[in-house]
Amino acid sequence: MLLSRPVWTAGQVSRVAVRPGLSVATPELIFVPKQIGIDLGTANVLVFLRGRGIVINEPSVVAISAKDGKVKAVGLEARNMLGREPRETIEVVRPMRDGVIADYVVTQEMLRYFINKSCGRFSLVRPEVMICVPAGVTGVERRAVRDAALAAGARKAFLISEPLAAAIGARVPVADPSGNMIIDIGGGTTEVAVISLNGIVVARSLRVGGNRFDEAIANYI
Repeated sequence: MLLSRPVWTAGQVSRVAVRPGLSVATPELIFVPKQIGIDLGTANVLVFLRGRGIVINEPSVVAISAKDGKVKAVGLEARNMLGREPRETIEVVRPMRDGVIADYVVTQEMLRYFINKSCGRFSLVRPEVMICVPAGVTGVERRAVRDAALAAGARKAFLISEPLAAAIGARVPVADPSGNMIIDIGGGTTEVAVISLNGIVVARSLRVGGNRFDEAIANYI
């Protein structure tokens, strides 16, 4: 007797699940866009994937071919090329400077690499991305970050000020009517902000950070 394969409705397919321990992706995991938070810093890039936590913590450096300008490596792999490859063939650059984009094309490729690495090969839809930016950036600089994220493969791109993101991450009661001062010292910028009622009351962004501190210490020694 021939057995016909059962026909499933779309509703039944959407409810398919696998037993614990199996590494098979369900339709929910495949077709629901992943939500990613990116701290696009001058020194390092951190990527937070909702449901998994921080999945990437790598230097914000890119290795570029001096011959044709193509990206050869990003992050840890690119940093490991420092001093090992001739400068005539490989140039290692930092596309971010003082918390903002210094090289748009290279930043776009760096974002594409980190987005693809964090999403994995089972994701069939582009992710929703939120990126931290300094509180003192201009409208043009904010637009450049958003456009770079969209060009790098994000389905939607949102921006959040670094002091507000730091406060939420530290579980500061940002919704309270009282003020909370946040000081965020990064590699390229230092952010000082007073936060109240889910917003920034006043903020100051200094384009001096840990990198300058390191240089000053090295010069003194």
